[in-house]
Amino acid sequence: MRKTLRAGFAALLAVSSAVPAVAADHPAYNFSPVNQYNLQVSASFWNPIVRYVSSKSGVRLNLKLGRTSADTTSFILAREVDFAFTNHLFSPERAKMGWTVFGRRDADPVRAQIVVPADSPVKDLADLAGGTVVFPGPEALIAYKAPYAELLRRNIPVNAVFAGNMDAAFTQMFAGRARASGANSQLVQNYGARENKAFRVLWSSAPFNDLALMASPRVPAADLRAVAQAFLGMRKDPEGRRILAAAAELIGAKEPLGFVAAGDADYASYRAFYASAPLNLR
Repeated sequence: MRKTLRAGFAALLAVSSAVPAVAADHPAYNFSPVNQYNLQVSASFWNPIVRYVSSKSGVRLNLKLGRTSADTTSFILAREVDFAFTNHLFSPERAKMGWTVFGRRDADPVRAQIVVPADSPVKDLADLAGGTVVFPGPEALIAYKAPYAELLRRNIPVNAVFAGNMDAAFTQMFAGRARASGANSQLVQNYGARENKAFRVLWSSAPFNDLALMASPRVPAADLRAVAQAFLGMRKDPEGRRILAAAAELIGAKEPLGFVAAGDADYASYRAFYASAPLNLR
């Protein structure tokens, strides 16, 4: 049985400000990054980046966040968004939407994990049978689909619940309301540093590249090129480096991470996952 754990926040639309004036007939584009952190941290992380990219590119971007990661992805699926930072668009059905990968964060590959508190009595995945395992949301490939698929392959039945984002999932687990959590290895590391929490990994997947910067097919080539250049140039610019450093400090990352060019081939592991996923994975 699955249920959604309400995080207590109303849906938030965080609109970036202080961006350059653009021609009246020039469109503004919504940008939706997957909620990897709680809503306040997500907005604080991305708003300065969105303002910077808008200023440098001359293309106005508005940050659009839902209350949960699934809500944010629903904006993309409803075609209310034209730029995204996501890994939710690589299933065969969603690939037909025609979104283009143009970049990714310059981070080490991440791994899907199933984690418990360091002092948990749970020693093996089999110990989770019949218990509650918390995940950020049903859209999360790294932190939900891949870990849950592993449990299905091993015939380990669990009560899967969704917390809305990774921070909320970890909070539920450390509060004792779940035996374990599906997780993204990068976010395990960041949360542990930020909140002084210790984890133990029960299972870890093969590597996946970090989330992708993507554009919808509606974006004209010139606008996509300008936005891509602004993202990819952040580390070369003093203002951009300052923003990236502040973002890293906010989430407890070891070092600032810029953006690098990427393409569809960088996400072959995601497509391979869907090709081999258990048929009863929802």
